[in-house]
Amino acid sequence: MPTPKQRLPYTAAGGGRRGAASGSGGVLPPVVVLVFLFVLAPSLFFVARNGGHVHVASDPKGRDSDQEAEAMKSLKSILSKEAPGAGDRAATIFLAPLLLGAVIDAITASQHEAGALSLDFFRNHASPSWKTDDLVSHKSLDVDGKAKAENSAPEHDLPTNKSPKDDPDEHQVDTAAKIARRKLREKRREKRAMDLMRKDDEARVKLENAAIERSKAVDSAVLGKYSIWRKENENENSDSTVRLMRDQIIMARVYSALAKSKGKNDLFQELQIRIKESHRAVGEATADADLHHSAPEKIRAMGQTLSKAREELYDCRAVTQRLRAMLQSADEQVRSLKKQSTFLSQLAAKTIPNSIHCLSMRLTIDYYLLPLEKRKFPRRENLENPTLYHYALFSDNVLAASVVVNSTIMNAKEPEKHVFHLVTDKLNFGAMNMWFLLNPPGEATIHVENVDEFKWLNSSYCPVLRQLESAAMKEYYFKADRPTTLSAGSSNLKYRNPKYLSMLNHLRFYLPEVYPKLDKILFLDDDIVVQKDLTGLWDVDLNGKVNGAVETCGESFHRFDKYLNFSNPHIARNFDPNACGWAYGMNIFDLKEWKKKDITGIYHKWQNMNEDRVLWKLGTLPPGLLTFYKLTHPLDKSWHVLGLGYNPSIDRSEIESAAVVHYNGNMKPWLELAMTKYRPYWTKYIKYDHPYIRGCNLSE
Repeated sequence: MPTPKQRLPYTAAGGGRRGAASGSGGVLPPVVVLVFLFVLAPSLFFVARNGGHVHVASDPKGRDSDQEAEAMKSLKSILSKEAPGAGDRAATIFLAPLLLGAVIDAITASQHEAGALSLDFFRNHASPSWKTDDLVSHKSLDVDGKAKAENSAPEHDLPTNKSPKDDPDEHQVDTAAKIARRKLREKRREKRAMDLMRKDDEARVKLENAAIERSKAVDSAVLGKYSIWRKENENENSDSTVRLMRDQIIMARVYSALAKSKGKNDLFQELQIRIKESHRAVGEATADADLHHSAPEKIRAMGQTLSKAREELYDCRAVTQRLRAMLQSADEQVRSLKKQSTFLSQLAAKTIPNSIHCLSMRLTIDYYLLPLEKRKFPRRENLENPTLYHYALFSDNVLAASVVVNSTIMNAKEPEKHVFHLVTDKLNFGAMNMWFLLNPPGEATIHVENVDEFKWLNSSYCPVLRQLESAAMKEYYFKADRPTTLSAGSSNLKYRNPKYLSMLNHLRFYLPEVYPKLDKILFLDDDIVVQKDLTGLWDVDLNGKVNGAVETCGESFHRFDKYLNFSNPHIARNFDPNACGWAYGMNIFDLKEWKKKDITGIYHKWQNMNEDRVLWKLGTLPPGLLTFYKLTHPLDKSWHVLGLGYNPSIDRSEIESAAVVHYNGNMKPWLELAMTKYRPYWTKYIKYDHPYIRGCNLSE
């Protein structure tokens, strides 16, 4: 029986022989466990890192392989707790040098294959124990794994002690896992690269958009509207070949100027020849399809000459200065051409086409050949009947007036209730009468008057007539040495239009005097077309206002500060610069309220104050804005659509749904400069087979 101080022998469950071992033999297994943890475990890590192979260097001392096999066998028996005690000692004695050598060999082979150890290695190489079976497809990777294992195995690798059945499977799975990890890493790299490229593209787009916005803020009057960020759709010559040839011509001009200044006459002559050839090839082409067939040859020849000039003459500073000078010159030319274009369009807007003049003359001659009894219109009793629908139309254009009347009657629900009051000047009075005598508006009533026969409309009563007779106004309109072009300084040519000299334009401020027995009247310009029945306008409640009109302040330039001089204290004190403007052309006037509020007197007051044109320039809209300030009722915009005489981007559905379309602007539908897509709305109300129209060569 052992004493209390006697150490009990180490026993294992079911191991009687081990219980009979001496004390020293009972301490050995813990030592083996420690050796396994601190020596064998690292070696297994490096073995796993090398894909399951341990590269064992050949023993320089010729160690017997039988001893190694015996030691491995003893180690297995110790771990399985079945080896005899004598084997434990032998394994312990032999373990230290063997395991240390294996660890060193594994570390050396690992460094040869994967490089020195570092923190990045552990970040980028996961342990094989972290693998999951679903990452790889054994069927798809077995063949590749075997081939790579055979090709990559070093010649000095020694066979392991694993059984033949175990080795291939473990080797294939391990190799497949490496391939799968490699593919995953490649996918991650590609994804990161794509993300970086996308971010770079987004940043570049943001920079370009910001540059475009900054370029829009640049004062084009100083630098011209030229920007390297200009969008492609803003360039009229979007075809690349045309643009290339024009760019070559520009650079050839630069180098020809440099060649001439440096005395290189041969190169100068050659560049001049190339410029002429390119000009002939380009011509007026705006698309590649319009270019001459010799264009590619000219491009090559010009390119060779430019390369030669660049080698001999290139000086960055000189080229920059020359390009800047050309840019400034081109900008001045653009300004001059814009002014000339504006002048010509204003001039064209003032003129009457020969065909319309011919029509007026023929009608006038035939009218005065008529007997007096045949010059009268029927249904004169309707002219002062306030229960009917009355229209006021002031015009000196026979064809335009006929379109207004015809379009109104053709779209009216009850034509017999419509009465047209036409007023024209003495020159066109006969023509206007003759046309409507020959072409009466169905059952509607029509009457034509001569503005020159309104005896009450004289300079003592009408301020504008008095001003038109003044010396200052005559000098403004008729001065012999007045500049005739915008580029020469006549920047206000549009206000010098002869229509401002005619009382037909100012007669709209005297409606109660012209039609004293009417309660309401619809005023129409002669450049409009009626597309729907307008009788609903007489039912609109104006809420005590005088003028019913469509407002035009959807854009900032149609507010009061666009038309009036707010630097004048009379204007600044009485009006809001942001007040909404409205349009003449289709206006319903309450003549009873007009008389109560003395609208004509208000107009006379402001017209007298503007004798020197310090409140507004010429025209009838600015005095109308002042006269009807806070006395205008806004109508629905569908009643009156404007801009067909200057705006090419009006929506088609908006035009077709409007009751009245207005060709305000210079591009009147009877002129050649009218916009083609808008003319059919006007021309469909003209009878082109009429003898008078056909005889004056009027055509669609």
